[in-house]
Amino acid sequence: MSVLYVHRDGTPASTSVRHYPGGEFLIDVEDPQRGDAFAFVRTATPDDLVELAVWANTVDRLGGWPIGLVPYLPGARADHAEYDAGYDAAAYARLLRAAGLAELVCVDPHSPVMPSLVDRCLVVAAADVAADVFGHLPDLAGVIAPDKGATDRAAEVAMRLRLPVYQALKHRDFDSGKLSGFTCERLPEEGSFLVVDDICDGGGTFRGLAEAIGVGRDRLHLWVTHGIFSGTAARLANYYSTVTTTDSHEGHHNLPKARVIELLPYMLARIQGAP
Repeated sequence: MSVLYVHRDGTPASTSVRHYPGGEFLIDVEDPQRGDAFAFVRTATPDDLVELAVWANTVDRLGGWPIGLVPYLPGARADHAEYDAGYDAAAYARLLRAAGLAELVCVDPHSPVMPSLVDRCLVVAAADVAADVFGHLPDLAGVIAPDKGATDRAAEVAMRLRLPVYQALKHRDFDSGKLSGFTCERLPEEGSFLVVDDICDGGGTFRGLAEAIGVGRDRLHLWVTHGIFSGTAARLANYYSTVTTTDSHEGHHNLPKARVIELLPYMLARIQGAP
């Protein structure tokens, strides 16, 4: 199941999901009058988004308060209205708004754009999770931002860990636009380093970065909040001593050696801590 239904304390809710013969969803909700109801969506598939909308409608009509836990915001990488042909972030934001959620919680969005397009959206930052996960790594000497887009995210993680942040840069061929390599600030001679970013798809960026840094696999750790791990991403284990992600997306199953952090406690805590 890629959509989980839970109570505020994280225990499973007795929600039944079936289909009519025509294919429409038929969702039975357990006692929604008790208050908040939570749906944890871990993919970006159309079926899951429609299921979320039907569930939210059912909860609302029966007097409950439907809250969507959608850690990986679909389409969030297509967030530049000026040059993304489809500006997909806006399209997916409309779908999420149409679901009729009372609130939505996401985790480490690609940029502030899509959360700003979604009604009543609460954000769990990457640092909120990564600081817990890596706070006790004994020889960690710094955090690396793999490109300019990851700078703020990596800097926040570094601040929480009380470590310096080092900037890497992607370089592209001016004529073809293809990636031509990486450079990185000079790193200390000792200690290990944590590369921080939000999404890993095929993993090519992180393999190329590891080769350019050249400090060796044993001194490199990778944190990506959303592990899609498509294509040749399994090769990341040859470049990083550890690869850590979350259960925000079903793609984490594609990299069996990855350490997977459960996000449900962080999202529920964000709801409880909301003003």
